[in-house]
Amino acid sequence: MRLRSIFTNSFGILLSRITGLIRDVLMASALGASIWSDMFFIAFKLPNLFRRIFAEGAFTQAFMPSFIASKHKGVFSTAVFLRFIIFIMFFSLMVTLFPEPMTKLMAWGWSWNLIEETAPLTAINFWYLDLIFIVTFLATLLQYKEHFATTALSTALLNISMICALWLYMKQDPKTVAYALSVAVLVGGILQISAHLFTLRRLKLDRLLLGGWKYRNQKDVKAETEHFKSLFLPGILGNSTPQISAFVDTLLATFLMAGSVSFLFYANRVFQLPLALIAIATSTALFPAVSKALNNGDEAKAYENLSQAFWLLAFLLGAATLGGMLLAEPIVWLLFERGKFTTFETLQTTHVLQMYMVGLVPFGLAKLFSLFLYASHRHKKAAKVAVYSLITSVTSSLILMQFMGAAGLALAGSIGGWVLFAFTVKEIGTQKFIKIIRNRRSLYLMAFLVIFALMLYEVNQWLLSLIR
Repeated sequence: MRLRSIFTNSFGILLSRITGLIRDVLMASALGASIWSDMFFIAFKLPNLFRRIFAEGAFTQAFMPSFIASKHKGVFSTAVFLRFIIFIMFFSLMVTLFPEPMTKLMAWGWSWNLIEETAPLTAINFWYLDLIFIVTFLATLLQYKEHFATTALSTALLNISMICALWLYMKQDPKTVAYALSVAVLVGGILQISAHLFTLRRLKLDRLLLGGWKYRNQKDVKAETEHFKSLFLPGILGNSTPQISAFVDTLLATFLMAGSVSFLFYANRVFQLPLALIAIATSTALFPAVSKALNNGDEAKAYENLSQAFWLLAFLLGAATLGGMLLAEPIVWLLFERGKFTTFETLQTTHVLQMYMVGLVPFGLAKLFSLFLYASHRHKKAAKVAVYSLITSVTSSLILMQFMGAAGLALAGSIGGWVLFAFTVKEIGTQKFIKIIRNRRSLYLMAFLVIFALMLYEVNQWLLSLIR
């Protein structure tokens, strides 16, 4: 298991999340959980939805195995890049010309006047998709060389750009703050591209792209690009479960009390910290190694990495779940309750966060186990699993929101996460999973979690006595 790569990813993600939390603290102080914060989050949600599904999710997991197997890597990567960037730029142009229908997709419960006010923000923010696709493409090439530091650290540049905008404009009216944040999103994307181009040149990978462009009409990579497309299309569905579920949650939240979209956003930001820091960092670091091992027919090595990573995630995600559930109110209070973010909003966000944390372990472990589906080109299997999870989460959302509001939407997503994990394990092989957990480490894990939970309970009682 590549611990150095995992720790590099984790450090970069930690830096990103710290700067992200600083950004969210300033945003909560400037906008609170108001209609203007809801408007910005709706506008920013669209490019993030497509970014996670198309750019960072399905693209990376389809491109990496295809790139490793390609005989003309430069030509293949150039061909794929040109096809994607032309499509994405056309899509962004359509959103710029017709932002209202796209905004309405995210906020069915809003009036048309509110949609029209939010639409210009949507048009600005959507161009971030173009920028982050370029970043993702360059990052995948760096991952092939098992270089993770640039991508991990550069994610903080977006947050730093938005922090600067908040610092300059937070005393202005909410409309000015929302527009300043939208422009800062694009500035952050440009900074991320610049960082990757610098590293690409330093590692001399720019020669691969230049060579691919030079020989693009002389090397036949049609079969390779067709194979990539056969992986990418089901990969979209396979990676879309959490994103489409979040899309539906945001849409449904517009039918709930004002601020519900913001409750989901702030709680999800906290939830994403351990998920990204532990699970995504581990999976990202292992994916190139697992792909290469399976491509070379060394399945034993691939499963050895899986077993070691499983126990690392089990202990860390288990501890994070307990911490997030038992210390939810002190965490939200510490991070957000200031300025226009009131005690009521703290309590609402706390309930949402606790429901999100129910799904931390399954989402994290499903991310790990799905590596083998994507690395072995079983993208259609991953897509089938995603459909089961998505149906479960959407159905649960429609039911639970009636009784629990925004917290019910978060719980529904967590239920979908457990379904995703269960079916992913089934596709990998239930016997293989049983073999992994049939270990004395299972007893150590249970004992550790019980002791840790008791400690956290006492800490939480002490903290609540201080803040309330």
